[in-house]
Amino acid sequence: MKQEWEFIKMSALKLLNNALGLTCTLCLLFGMTLVAEDELPAVLPAPDGKAANMAKPVQVYILLGQSNMLGFGRITGGKGSLTTAVQQNKLYPYLADGRGKWTTRKDVRFVRVMCSGSGPSKTFNNEWMTIKGNIGPEMGIGHYVGHVTDAPVMILKSCIGNRSLGWDLLPPGSPQYEYDGKIQAGYGEAAGGIPKEQAPGQWYAGVQYDGDTAAAKKVLADLATHYPGATEYEVAGFFWWQGDKDFRSNAHSAKYEENLMNLLTELREDFDAPEAKLVCATLGQTQKDAGGNQGKILQAVLNVDGESGKYPQNQGLVASVYSHPLSKGGSSSGHYSGHAETYMNIGEAMGKAMANLLLKDPK
Repeated sequence: MKQEWEFIKMSALKLLNNALGLTCTLCLLFGMTLVAEDELPAVLPAPDGKAANMAKPVQVYILLGQSNMLGFGRITGGKGSLTTAVQQNKLYPYLADGRGKWTTRKDVRFVRVMCSGSGPSKTFNNEWMTIKGNIGPEMGIGHYVGHVTDAPVMILKSCIGNRSLGWDLLPPGSPQYEYDGKIQAGYGEAAGGIPKEQAPGQWYAGVQYDGDTAAAKKVLADLATHYPGATEYEVAGFFWWQGDKDFRSNAHSAKYEENLMNLLTELREDFDAPEAKLVCATLGQTQKDAGGNQGKILQAVLNVDGESGKYPQNQGLVASVYSHPLSKGGSSSGHYSGHAETYMNIGEAMGKAMANLLLKDPK
């Protein structure tokens, strides 16, 4: 009997692989929790209102960056608002029900915290995923990741505006270096490379990284408050949308790619998540032929992509989203004029990218 069952499993595997080219289509046979990659819809269905399978650990996705990750997409206000996009332009139909009320995902929790530097954090959101206040990319991210995950999901956003990867958000392990004759601080150093102990009270390189990660860990340490009924979690991935402040510095833009690679390494170590995946997005106003510092930031983000980038070790683990075709105008500096479609389009693209990484690597 055992040999017959093994034969059946192997036959099914061969047939399904030949038909679909995807090992993750064997979810029903082997208990995997993801739908097949070619079943990922272009337009999501409305959430079914059902709770998640609480027998499984919460899958946590941490969103980091600066003000556009924070979110400035307008809900109301006519042209460019989310209400206009959904009600008049018939976009993102999964966000509203037949009565025009915003839908709620009961399997995805949205938590947003914020701090300045390594100061105390404040909680701004702690609810099931629905439309409430201005939006960032979390809505598209949460709905796509929730759609492909048969487990509780938490979208945990920890960020603040006006922060640079080359300074405020510099990850641990980033060494001091010289640029154009000036010493650039390494992680934990004050301006000019002075040890922070010798400049007490001063801002130091990496202080916002320390604050954002500490704020996220504080949420996870009190898991049941932020995901009712949950007792376990796994940090499954990270989302990164940032770069506006770095392109204003020649030194920071030149170092952006190196810092971005180091960021992923340090985040995985900090959250004990060696297999966590990363999706990062370019700035919406920057085209692929752009020069100058904005071009450097864009190319750095594209270079870390696991399929088309420079780093073989990122294959299956990192995806980059080219945001320019998704933006409805404006720039990162002006928060894309608050155009909700920009935030939704980029969020959906980031969510799809993460979903595809997950589907290619079913647990």
